Amino acid sequence: MSEKLRWGVLGTARVVRKTIPALQETKNGVVVGIGSRTEEKAREYADRHGVPQAFGSYEALLGSPDIDAVYIALPNALHLEWILKALDAGKHVLCEKPLAMSAAECEEIARKADETGLKVLEGFMYRFHPRFEKLQELLGASAVGTLTFVHVAHSFDAGGDDNIRWYTGLGGGALFDAGCYCVNMSRMVTGQEPAHVAAFGNYRDANDDGRIDTSIAGMLRFADGQTALFDTGVNLERRNFLEITGTGGRLYLDNPFGLLEEDSVLEEHHFGQETVYHHVKGENHFVRMGEHFADSVLSSTPLRYDLTDAVNNARVLEALDQAARNQEDA
Repeated sequence: MSEKLRWGVLGTARVVRKTIPALQETKNGVVVGIGSRTEEKAREYADRHGVPQAFGSYEALLGSPDIDAVYIALPNALHLEWILKALDAGKHVLCEKPLAMSAAECEEIARKADETGLKVLEGFMYRFHPRFEKLQELLGASAVGTLTFVHVAHSFDAGGDDNIRWYTGLGGGALFDAGCYCVNMSRMVTGQEPAHVAAFGNYRDANDDGRIDTSIAGMLRFADGQTALFDTGVNLERRNFLEITGTGGRLYLDNPFGLLEEDSVLEEHHFGQETVYHHVKGENHFVRMGEHFADSVLSSTPLRYDLTDAVNNARVLEALDQAARNQEDA
């Protein structure tokens, strides 16, 4: 393998406008190819981003000997198929969240990764920003005392009726598209898996079949009494925040999932005392995630987050989805 990880990109979703430049910016990686369903579309994106090779099919990209790893930016419901095909082709995989549509699918990916000895990472980029290193430091120092509540919100307006989020067959809906961040954040902050979940959703007719969630409010209850609350939607005004409350204080972070190359500010509150502002230097978390992944591949070291985490996150999402749909049918 070369000194830099050679990336191929599967898909031309909007997110690649952020991730391709980020992967190109990494010090240990280079984007050498992009694949789409047509060569015309692939060439358009390749020319726009200065990528040398364009592939008119995903299979053609996976067959290239010039590529060591793929970044998958396809609709959620296609992740399982193309992760498995990438692993069969000998490529390491960084895949957009959610890794797959169920815990069983994630477990299948984990088994294939073990069989092939290849790396697979679920692309929750926010976890690699230094503001979360600072957050973990504050929680470790009991900045909030005994942690009691976590509140996370992540919503935005997905736009037109032809958006892929309105298709059940593509894995759309608010919970799996945006709520997966809230669930992952809640599990990361508490360091636990929930013992109980509850959820309520709002639904519309999907563009293909059945009903699809436009917004979800959920609760995760942990065995030691901690509770995480979240709300998420893909037809709402943009909201994006994290609040952590305990017996000794409160931490607040605005825009935890945003790119925020400008400095972040973590607010620390203690019962009317003067607020403490922790300033964290801005960095592109997509770049940091790409560098971590490439380091792991090039040096044969473990990834910071293994596939057990992806399996557990999917299991919680499934439980929340079922709870919300049961309420709609009641």
